[in-house]
Amino acid sequence: MVARKVVGGLIQMSNPINDPNASVAKISTAMEEKHLPYIEEAGKQGVQLLCLQEVFNGPYFCPSQDAKWCDIAEPIPGPTIERMQKLAKKHEMVMIVPIYEREMAGVYYNTAAVIDADGSYLGKYRKNHIPHTAGFWEKFFFKPGNLGYPVFKTRYATIGVYICYDRHFPEGARLLGLHGAEIVFNPSATVKGLSQYLWKLEQPAHAVANGYFMGCINRVGVEAPWNVGQFYGSSYFVDPRGNFLAQGSEDKDELVVAEMNLDMIEDVRRTWQFFRDRRPETYDDMVKQLP
Repeated sequence: MVARKVVGGLIQMSNPINDPNASVAKISTAMEEKHLPYIEEAGKQGVQLLCLQEVFNGPYFCPSQDAKWCDIAEPIPGPTIERMQKLAKKHEMVMIVPIYEREMAGVYYNTAAVIDADGSYLGKYRKNHIPHTAGFWEKFFFKPGNLGYPVFKTRYATIGVYICYDRHFPEGARLLGLHGAEIVFNPSATVKGLSQYLWKLEQPAHAVANGYFMGCINRVGVEAPWNVGQFYGSSYFVDPRGNFLAQGSEDKDELVVAEMNLDMIEDVRRTWQFFRDRRPETYDDMVKQLP
């Protein structure tokens, strides 16, 4: 039997315009344009599943509470996703495209659209866990997701999406596995400091606990005018045994590519029978509201 091997790609990127006087539209356009040669390179390298970083076509604007950044938001599908659909079809490449989604006036989500290798739009995941703390005022911009934890059956693999702060919550990571995800992508924006040691700890733990691959993306650079810290890149793929397959640098724009043998999922789960040995009838307290 032929092994089910797929090639995954992650793009980590810095903001090309750190000018606080530049318009939202100019910054967004520049960020999208900067990605294009990397998407083309992914196609040349035979990447079959490509994930971009959190709100890929803009800076991480949540250190502010300035409503002008709502101008980046757009419907899904909409202009940006339609452009990415053409690229996905051109390269026969599944694409996970995180953008700021406008559902209606005043209702916005942190969302990732999933596009199949023929360019068709498969659906979207809306970030469920929304932080609100110094430098990360996300509740100002994003409504919590309301689509649950869907998985998407693409041409090459069944995939799930978890976005940035979601990664601190094992419950959704488990549900993605129970729903059939073989690869989970986590597009993020996180800076050096408290979270950095967790970056290489939590997501390999999710991969091991649930017996799937993960592709984890973080942007790079320092973004003015907020300067909340350095986005440290270090994007990586990890397998169901917790082994790192490929990893990006901390400080440069980069396409990270890895081959994943999906047959490993079966092998790992036959050894570690976590799904068989679950006791959901004992977990009621997990979903009770705290006082």
